[in-house]
Amino acid sequence: MQRTKLEKRISRHKKVRSKIFGTKERPRVAVYRSNRNIIVQFIDDQTNKTIFGSKVLEVAKLKGSKSDKSSSLGEVLAKKAIEKGISEIVFDRGGFQFHGRVKALADGLKKGGLKF
Repeated sequence: MQRTKLEKRISRHKKVRSKIFGTKERPRVAVYRSNRNIIVQFIDDQTNKTIFGSKVLEVAKLKGSKSDKSSSLGEVLAKKAIEKGISEIVFDRGGFQFHGRVKALADGLKKGGLKF
């Protein structure tokens, strides 16, 4: 029996999550990508709390492609993280392939000054 796309993504996500862990100094950046939106959260796994988060529709009121919006979201979130004293992160791609909007978001975070 074949697994659906969602089941495959969830199993990839479980595999990724078993290897990474976020702290207050170096939070986990969790990414969820839907057809219309991309949602990002900075999470402290020690206390199980979300430090802050945002999505494309809230921050980037820009014109352009979805990848351009994701990149600008990454830059905005990087500035916000640096203001809160966060300079290093652990990137959790959520089982999604590292290309397209997910990669654009990661590049925006790097461009904004965060280290992976």
